[in-house]
Amino acid sequence: MSLNCNEINKILSEINLQGAFIQEIIQSGYDTLGFKIINKGDLCNFLICTSQNACRINLTKNRFTKNEKPLRFNEFLKSHVQGMRINSIEQLGLERIIKMDVSTWQQRNYIYIRLWSGAANVIVTDENNIIADCMFRRPNKGETTGQPFTFTQKELSPEEKEKLLEKFTIRTFDDIDRENFTEKTGKDFDSLTFNEKIDYYYSEHTSTLSREALLLQAEKWYNVKHSKMELALNNLLQKKADFENASQLKHTGDLILTYGHQIQGGILDCLDYESNKEVHIKVDPKLNVQQNAEIYYAQYKKAVSGMEDLLHDIELSQKALDSLEKEYNQIISQKNVIKIEQLLRHYTQPKQLSKEKTHAGLHYEIDGWTILVGRNAAENDDLLRHTVKGNDMWMHTRDYHGGYVFIKAKSGKSFPLEILLYAGNLAVYHSKARQNGQSDLYYTQVKYLRRAKNGPKGLVLPTHEKNLLVKLDDEKLRRLDDIQKAQLEI
Repeated sequence: MSLNCNEINKILSEINLQGAFIQEIIQSGYDTLGFKIINKGDLCNFLICTSQNACRINLTKNRFTKNEKPLRFNEFLKSHVQGMRINSIEQLGLERIIKMDVSTWQQRNYIYIRLWSGAANVIVTDENNIIADCMFRRPNKGETTGQPFTFTQKELSPEEKEKLLEKFTIRTFDDIDRENFTEKTGKDFDSLTFNEKIDYYYSEHTSTLSREALLLQAEKWYNVKHSKMELALNNLLQKKADFENASQLKHTGDLILTYGHQIQGGILDCLDYESNKEVHIKVDPKLNVQQNAEIYYAQYKKAVSGMEDLLHDIELSQKALDSLEKEYNQIISQKNVIKIEQLLRHYTQPKQLSKEKTHAGLHYEIDGWTILVGRNAAENDDLLRHTVKGNDMWMHTRDYHGGYVFIKAKSGKSFPLEILLYAGNLAVYHSKARQNGQSDLYYTQVKYLRRAKNGPKGLVLPTHEKNLLVKLDDEKLRRLDDIQKAQLEI
């Protein structure tokens, strides 16, 4: 339950922060701010919470928990508000909006604290009410840096104020167990100020309410991500099942060679000599018997050779699902609300922001092979110095500036042509040859590269190189894009 307009007025009447100094500002979570304030020689904690159904301000005895990683708005407040003097803090009319006037001898800011459940915000403006920054940036409402902050304060007549007081009463905390409170604190609950009662009430109840809301958010994140990953795994398992029936492809090719003389109008009707059943095989009437059989033999070879890479992808998908399960269990087993929020933020934010890269450039995992791409001279040089090894493959466009592409070697395995073509598409795409749609590439192993003496960063001279002409393939580029997006989700 958030504070109503009269409860806000009551709290402000009890706390006098005029002339106090803001010593430190701590943002424990996205919706909670803590101001450590020196007021007349005493240190006190001023809390601002914009959490839905728990919007409030009050002085608190609880300590503020620092976030693991600094949040944007917290860094702004530390740079522009921390250390300022509070000239005044007032409620605008009987609205659930508080205005803090803070300043140094050089600068003045206004901090507007809007305690509307579902639309709460903390907005910092300059003297001209131009927004410097907000806790929540909402472009659709004009609540972004550089926009004017406007608020029309409605003047209320005494009769209107009386009606509001009757409509929004100040709570009496009848649900608080007075005897239990006295046993725990040695104090009489009814002797506390309203601010102290609010602090105690939310200390006892808000953690439970916030934890339930965060767990619902975690459940939604888990269900969405789990369904996507499970669908991807099922597709791989279906492909595996198809590959396991690859022997039927070879048998179909054998039937075409055996009964090819019976083909009529693109259909071969014949008796399967293994099952002794009539079968119908679709063939291409434009091709001869040998060519039609070769189509099925090629599909059979691809299925057999791709099974190992497919098993690798299935293993990665299963590990990702297990990891997701562990992450979710870690969240739901937590009791600390702040820790739940930190874990949820860590697992749900884009991986390119939270995950420390182990190497420069782009990374692709495709059919069990790892492809690395350096997009500029610095990334090319970093990959050469710290990531790739002698047996890895290096690829670069001829006669065009562009990034280096590397294929990580696998023990006892030669580099498949299909992987070379994927790497070649990346090399052309990340080069000046992209506009041509094709380019000659040279490729060789890293151990045959020699650094150019006194040359620019990343420049190498290859030997033992081979040539490969690559035309950009939209289907391959789409698959590479999908792979990278999937890896970021994992």
